[in-house]
Amino acid sequence: MKADKDKVTRLLKTARGQLDGLLKMVEEDRYCIDISNQLMATQAILKKANREIIHAHLGCCVKEAFEQGDSEEKIDEILAVMDKLSK
Repeated sequence: MKADKDKVTRLLKTARGQLDGLLKMVEEDRYCIDISNQLMATQAILKKANREIIHAHLGCCVKEAFEQGDSEEKIDEILAVMDKLSK
């Protein structure tokens, strides 16, 4: 992985903490909108971590593949990720 590992790790640990908090909120029967807001905040952090990884992949792995003339597989990978993100 070529992304900033410290940054991605920090984001994922934050998301894990938020998930633990969400479980506690559900167990405590907290207000639905509060739980929903926390879910959206957790999703935003996970999206940010994914964006870091994808940007690093494009800037390093895909760039190297293009320089070596072996871009077809990387293009297919990126298209597959874009399809998943658009769902």
